[in-house]
Amino acid sequence: MPKMSERAVKMPASPIRKLVPFADAAKTRGTKIYHLNIGQPDLETPQVALDALKHIDRKVLEYSPSEGILSYRKKLVGYYASFGVDITPENIIVTTGGSEALQFAFLACLNPGDEVIVLEPTYANYISFALQAGIVVKPIKTNIEDGFALPSIEAFEAAITPRTKAILICNPNNPTGYVYTNEEMGRIRDTIKKHDLFLLSDEVYREFRYTDAPYLSAMHLEGIEENVVLVDSVSKRYSECGIRIGAVITRNAELRAGMMKLAQARLSPPLIGQILAEASIDAPASYLQHTYDEYIARRDCLVNGLNKIPGVFAPMPSGAFYAMARLPIDDSDKFCEWLLKDFAYEGATVMFAPGAGFYSIPGAGRDEVRMAYVLKREDLEKALVVLEKALEQYPGRK
Repeated sequence: MPKMSERAVKMPASPIRKLVPFADAAKTRGTKIYHLNIGQPDLETPQVALDALKHIDRKVLEYSPSEGILSYRKKLVGYYASFGVDITPENIIVTTGGSEALQFAFLACLNPGDEVIVLEPTYANYISFALQAGIVVKPIKTNIEDGFALPSIEAFEAAITPRTKAILICNPNNPTGYVYTNEEMGRIRDTIKKHDLFLLSDEVYREFRYTDAPYLSAMHLEGIEENVVLVDSVSKRYSECGIRIGAVITRNAELRAGMMKLAQARLSPPLIGQILAEASIDAPASYLQHTYDEYIARRDCLVNGLNKIPGVFAPMPSGAFYAMARLPIDDSDKFCEWLLKDFAYEGATVMFAPGAGFYSIPGAGRDEVRMAYVLKREDLEKALVVLEKALEQYPGRK
């Protein structure tokens, strides 16, 4: 039998999805699971998008342009202008989710063997996408004790080598919920400018910032306009994960032309998804305000509750809808599997994403888990009770 590729062998399993078989088995046994493991919002998709879906009147579901439907890209220009980001439709390539946007950025900005600096813990698929592209991830660790704040300039300088071509940030951050300050963004800009690197900025969670500071996008940073690549998606802000619509945006015309070749090779982004995403831009302000208020309430419920459990520590996130928590356990992979295989309290258990999967640094995150506060508060409160009971019984408790 022929052997599969080393790429396939080395690809890490998703820390978010690898426990699904154990969860399915638990459900078969009749166990209720509180799913805090995945960033799938439970809030309703905007009605304007659902109406657009119901009223599609086409005889042919054709290819769309490789760069995306022009009317949608024009409406996106207005959307970004509302955040003070000045771009044109020609700066935008619509993609199949934010995932494809990042893949295009990796493939167009870096050669195999080049290095990208990533702040860890990080969204696990960044590591997978880098491996697919033959790119070397150079991690810089952030720490739960200071809420995962940006490391020092010295840490960046120590990580940069002649093969370094880009820095990748997620702001607001998945999995930590951290939002970079203006001063921190200035440090990133100065490093990008000094070493003439690309700045790949995933800003999927821009609507969910729980600070008083003005919104600061990588696209706002002066002096590195040609270096910035913005990665975006409608999945979270409109609760539309399933329509698979994202965007990759750059003012660098040469780079945009390179990414267009990749877009043409995959033909086109999803037609139906673009129709819904375009309609969603007209969602009333009350929709996003309700979503924002709900996530703040859920965040406070979960994080305040976590910090009341003996031995648990979770910094208060300032954005997105995730929290990283340090638990008094020996190994989060074992703990999360044990929760699904061997534990239940009053017929229920909880499902988290093990922290180690958000690091490429060996041994990092073994006592951490990521929690997505995408459940209603009543369920979060019940999940906290289940977690506390589980920690009392877990045989690997520290």
